[in-house]
Amino acid sequence: MLRPLKLAALHALGTLGIFDRAVNSRWRRERLLILCYHGVSLEDEHAWDPELYLSPQQFALRMQFLEKANCHVLPLAEAVDRLYAHDLPPRSVAITFDDGFYDFYAQALPVLQQHGFPATVYLTTYYCDHAQPVFNVACRYILWKQRGRLVPRDSGFECDLDVRDTFSRMQTFRRLLDLCEERSLSGQEKHQLLEMVAHRLEFDFTRFLSRRMLQLLTPTETARLAGQGVDFQLHTHRHRTPEDPACFRAEIEDNRSRLHAMTGATARHFCYPSGVVQPSFLPWLRDLGVLSATTCEHGLADASTMPLLLPRRVDTSGASQIEFESWVCGVGALVSRKTLGCWLARRQPYPIAIKDIEAVS
Repeated sequence: MLRPLKLAALHALGTLGIFDRAVNSRWRRERLLILCYHGVSLEDEHAWDPELYLSPQQFALRMQFLEKANCHVLPLAEAVDRLYAHDLPPRSVAITFDDGFYDFYAQALPVLQQHGFPATVYLTTYYCDHAQPVFNVACRYILWKQRGRLVPRDSGFECDLDVRDTFSRMQTFRRLLDLCEERSLSGQEKHQLLEMVAHRLEFDFTRFLSRRMLQLLTPTETARLAGQGVDFQLHTHRHRTPEDPACFRAEIEDNRSRLHAMTGATARHFCYPSGVVQPSFLPWLRDLGVLSATTCEHGLADASTMPLLLPRRVDTSGASQIEFESWVCGVGALVSRKTLGCWLARRQPYPIAIKDIEAVS
């Protein structure tokens, strides 16, 4: 119900010139927009999971707007340093990619290089050493790609592969995850299971592998990109955040060690996998020498933001271009769904009035 209202409000604000006033305001200059991406489609991944993937065309439009708006796109470490030094340039933006999928190299990087934009990749390193698709996401993709089918169980496979509709696909996916857990399957055994599922659903697994879909960057590719100026930072080794302190430390140390071996640099910035944050993680990260950590909470960071709880704008295919532009200008943070809902319900006052946005000469 709120989305049409929000879009109408954004269009009205844009027509009134509020975007232009906001992007050049003192309020916006004191804030850092950290953009979060996961992937840019090699084929149709954005149709499969629009929360994870953008089409190449959509990503190109986003980057074109950053240039058109004269944004200062900063390397993450510099952006964080300048945020807390109260030294941000106007319209500050940092661009981050989570996980480190191959499509960053093939699809996103050429666009970034075209505009001269730096980027940080939060790389989870386990699958870097295994030239295989990431099981969970690849399994979901294959089930979606072959949707509309029912393959009954037989002596060679112990569960139905029912992908006739969304609910059936989810149930089948959960059964396959349960099977992995019950049998304590290794990474290689999960890959064999994935290949078996693909074969039974008549999915072209060989082509899927050759396209490098849903695979992470290899160590060689990571080293090459680091040499070209791509910044690689921490995302845990196995994309998980254990609540046991020793296991948590091992995830960070293993991740940091592999990154150092590939890039020659010591990673000191972190992104919470899947956006999972616990209060106990913060002192553990400090003890591990982590300087900043980004979340999946939407917002702009200012100098009062805790360095280990930096918000980002998670950009998705579902976000319209005007929503993206509103976040770059700063207006999007003021009329976010959460804020707008509270305002409409009269539970709290609107946090800042448009008249309070003072243009910087």
